[in-house]
Amino acid sequence: MTPKINRRTKIVATVGPGSESEDMLARLISAGVDVFRLNFSHGSSEQHALVAKRIRKQSAIAGRYVGILADLQGPKIRISTFREGAVQLAEGDPFRLDLNLGECEGDQRAVGLDYRELCNFVSRDDILLLDDGRMRLKVDEVTASTVECTVVIGGKLSSRKGINRLGGGLAAPALTIKDMADIKELSHVKPDFVAVSFVSSAADIQQTRDLLNESNVDAGIIAKIERAEVVADEEILNGIIRASLGVMVARGDLGVEVGDAQLIGIQKELIARARKMDRVVITATQMMESMIDNSMPTRAEVFDVANAVLDGTDAVMLSAETAVGKYPVEVVKAMSDAALGAERQAVARTSRYRLERQFSTAQETIAMAAIYAANHYGNVRGIACLTESGSTPLLMSRLSSGLPIFGMSARPETLQKLTLCRGVVPKFFDAGAFDDEEIESRAIEFLQDGGYLRKGDSILLTKGTVMGQTGSTNIMKILEVQ
Repeated sequence: MTPKINRRTKIVATVGPGSESEDMLARLISAGVDVFRLNFSHGSSEQHALVAKRIRKQSAIAGRYVGILADLQGPKIRISTFREGAVQLAEGDPFRLDLNLGECEGDQRAVGLDYRELCNFVSRDDILLLDDGRMRLKVDEVTASTVECTVVIGGKLSSRKGINRLGGGLAAPALTIKDMADIKELSHVKPDFVAVSFVSSAADIQQTRDLLNESNVDAGIIAKIERAEVVADEEILNGIIRASLGVMVARGDLGVEVGDAQLIGIQKELIARARKMDRVVITATQMMESMIDNSMPTRAEVFDVANAVLDGTDAVMLSAETAVGKYPVEVVKAMSDAALGAERQAVARTSRYRLERQFSTAQETIAMAAIYAANHYGNVRGIACLTESGSTPLLMSRLSSGLPIFGMSARPETLQKLTLCRGVVPKFFDAGAFDDEEIESRAIEFLQDGGYLRKGDSILLTKGTVMGQTGSTNIMKILEVQ
């Protein structure tokens, strides 16, 4: 029997009207989804809780650990509404953002604002970006309640579109009243991860953690990097990354604020920085957007996914493609194929990362040594990592390798967290059910029965002297499959 080949890069798929049924969730899991994203910008807490139950049910039927990511809406700064629903702006037109205008009072000359503080954060000659940068306004004058502008790039502007400032700096708290209310309801959803939008400092992450603890929700926090001022300040950025389980390269709003040309380098830097700091990283936004309406991706989209994989991202994310798209299953398969294609390249399977630095703990030493040994001993087919907290397989996954890391634990919450770690295959294995002298043979037998190993292969196994104790990994062995 040929051992199974696992895709190392994880796929995050957004659930929406096109994918929330039990049948479609089952098909998406079968196609290769590792984590489902619940977008709290839409739908009620009750709806999200119902979908979460369906995901848990279908993942159990499939015999796979599949994570759930609750993505909080955050402080999206938006214009208000137009009488006719939309207006057509032309280059050179005057246009006013006016705090005094209410709902449905917008017209060709002005529109109201949902964000009451805008006048305090913009100045003459600023460039405001509407509808993800599709339209641009130049600020001519700012008063206590209005922002007088001239249209630089026109187009059709409809109600509730977002506002950004070129270069960033529109301040608003990361957690809105709605977000805080949603966090209180997360105990019904029981997500494995919570994404915080428009993070501006490590304090935003700590506030989220405190609120999650108050609601008895044990979830890893993912910081969405979307503000230009955050990526421009290394100290703030590092603080955010350290405070989080991981980060999301949210290329929509971030790209609008910094410009697409700058975004290319920022994506690569964020991925490298997160991995260096032992954090997971998700690359998101428009990765296969043409497949909302088409059954095949463009070549450029395949290259985009592949480049993120070669950069070292843990996961690539689908948004509207699976939430409302016509081909949710096909787009997951296409993304999986693109990721596998990139992972076959030698650069994706080897790494000199950390070879020049000292390790700080026995656990880290074993994790790094295991990956190095596995990459340089041709008969090794994978790494069996017996883990309590999941820290050791996370550390292992920071180095590039072509081999699967089997995160083996009796703790379901640990296994759920590992669904985002690149190259890690979460597997339930209760080492405490066996005598110490038979744990190794039982672990090999378990992986052989699962089709991951065959006779004559070698497996590299790591564990702690004291099983069941967090942070105790200090043993590495190379074992042959009999």
